[in-house]
Amino acid sequence: MFRTNLPETTMLTSWIEPSERAWVRTRLLALATLILALFAFRDALLELVRRWTTQEEYGHGFLIPLITAWLLWSRREALHRCIGRPSWAGVALVAFALAMHFIGQLSAIFLFSQLAFIVTLFGITLAFGGFSLFRAAFWPIAFLVFAIPLPYFIDAALSLQLQLISSRLGVFLIRLLDIPVLLDGNIVDLGVYKLQVVDACSGLRYLFPLLSLSFLAAYIFRAPLWQRVVVLLSCAPITVIMNGFRIALIGVTVDRWGAQMAEGALHFFEGWVIFVACATLLAAEMYVLSRLSGHAFSLSLPENSGINESSVHRPALQLRSRPLAACLSLVFLLLLASPLVAHRPENIPARGRFLTFPGALEGWQGRPSVLEPEVEQTLALDDYILSDYAAPGGEPVNLYVAYYASQRMGESPHSPLVCIPGSGWLITHFQRTRLDADHPFNRAIVERNGQRQLVYYWYDERGRQIANEYISKAYLLYDALTLNRSDGALVRLTTIIRPSEFESDADARLRLFINALMPQLKQYLATSKSSQNS
Repeated sequence: MFRTNLPETTMLTSWIEPSERAWVRTRLLALATLILALFAFRDALLELVRRWTTQEEYGHGFLIPLITAWLLWSRREALHRCIGRPSWAGVALVAFALAMHFIGQLSAIFLFSQLAFIVTLFGITLAFGGFSLFRAAFWPIAFLVFAIPLPYFIDAALSLQLQLISSRLGVFLIRLLDIPVLLDGNIVDLGVYKLQVVDACSGLRYLFPLLSLSFLAAYIFRAPLWQRVVVLLSCAPITVIMNGFRIALIGVTVDRWGAQMAEGALHFFEGWVIFVACATLLAAEMYVLSRLSGHAFSLSLPENSGINESSVHRPALQLRSRPLAACLSLVFLLLLASPLVAHRPENIPARGRFLTFPGALEGWQGRPSVLEPEVEQTLALDDYILSDYAAPGGEPVNLYVAYYASQRMGESPHSPLVCIPGSGWLITHFQRTRLDADHPFNRAIVERNGQRQLVYYWYDERGRQIANEYISKAYLLYDALTLNRSDGALVRLTTIIRPSEFESDADARLRLFINALMPQLKQYLATSKSSQNS
C-alpha cells in the first residue's frame, strides 16, 4: 500500500467541488421543489392568467415570466459562479410564504398568495446557493411582481383618480390653445361633443406595462443608482402627461374638424400608439441622463451584482441538500394543507332568504326583478335581492343586496367602482360620508347619455356597516381567524336625479328609504357578537 500525501490545494478543491452526480441530485432537488411550488400555488397562478386574459391593462403579464427566464438564462454563467453555501434562511422564507398563502386563502385576497409564490422562489434560491446567489438573482426574480394585478378595489380607486387627473390636464392643455371647454367631473364638454374619460382613458393600460418596462430599463441601464431610480419613478408622470396630451389632442381634433372625427382619433391614440410614445420618452430620458453625467448611453445586463467570486464559500456535499430538502418538505406540506384551509367548514350563521323579503316597506311598494343568468354566474353570489321600491307619487329606488356565505375562495362582493363603469356609467362625483355616527357609506353621482343617478353603497360584514374596501378586507381576515366566518354582503341603493330636481332631493329620497329598509334588512344579514362600524 502506498500512502500519497495530496497537496493542500488538491484537498481543498476536492472539498469544494462535488461530483457531477451530486450536482445532478442537487439540481433535481431544486427543480422538484420549484415544480411542487407551481402545483401548491396553482389556484393563485391561474387567477393571474385569468386577469391577464380579461383585463387589457394586465395583458403584458404573459411576457413577465418569459423576460424573467431570459434575464436568468442570459446571466447563467455569472449566477453559476455565485452559487455558495446554502442558507437555512431560505427555509424560513418558505415558511413565511406558507403563512402568506394561508392568509390569502382566508381573506380571499389572491395578492397575498401570488406574492407568497415569489417569496417561495427567493427561499428556494437561498436554500440552493446561499446569499451570494440570492443577491445575484434578486432583481430578475423580483421582476415577477409586475405580473401581479392589483386587487379590484385598489384598481378601481386608482383608475378613478387617474381619470380625474387626466381630465384636468387635458382640459388645461386645450385651454392653452384658446379652445372653449368645460370640465364636469370626468366629462370634457367641448360644446358639440362630450368626451367621457372612462376607465379606458384613465391611463392604467399604459401605466402598468410602462412600469414594468421602466423597471427593466433601470435594471439594465449602466448609470449611477440615482439615475436608475429616476428612470423607475418617471413612468407615472410620463403616463399621466401622455394621457392628458391624448385627451387634449382629441379636443383639438373635434374643434378643428368636427365631432365625427372624435371617435377615430379616440381609437387611434389608444393602446400601442400611446405606449410606444411613452416608451420613446423613457428612452429619451435615459439618454439625457447619461449625457448629463458624462457617460455614453448603454444598456447591458449586470455581471454578478458586485459579488466577489473569491468570497463565495461552498459547503461540503452532505450539507448542500439539507436546506433544499427542508424547503421541499414545507412546500409538500403546503400542497396537502392548502385544500384543508380553503375548504374547511365555516360557521355559516342562520339567516332569512331574500325570497321572503317584504314587498312593502312602510309605504314603499316593491317590484322585484332578477339578474341575467350570465351576470349571476359571474358574480358567484349565494343570495340576492334586486327590486324597485316606490312611494306613492315618488321616484323609485332600486335596491340591490348581494350576499356571500363564504368569501374564502375569491368570491366576494364586486365593488361598484368596477361594476358601474363596466355598465357604461360614468362616475362624475364620489365621496365617503355617513348617514349618522354609526353608518358610513359611499355616495356617487353617475351619468350616462344625459341621465344622472345617485348611488349609495356600503358593505355589511358580519354586522358591521363598512364603506372603506380596505377596512372591509381587514375585518374579513380578522373574523376568518377569530370567528371562522367570512360571510358578507354589498348593499347598493340607486335613484334617478330628474332634471327638475336637485341632488338634495334625491339624497332625501334615499335616506327616507334607508330608514324603512334597515329594520327589515338586519334579519337577512347575519350579525356578529361585537359589531363595529368603520
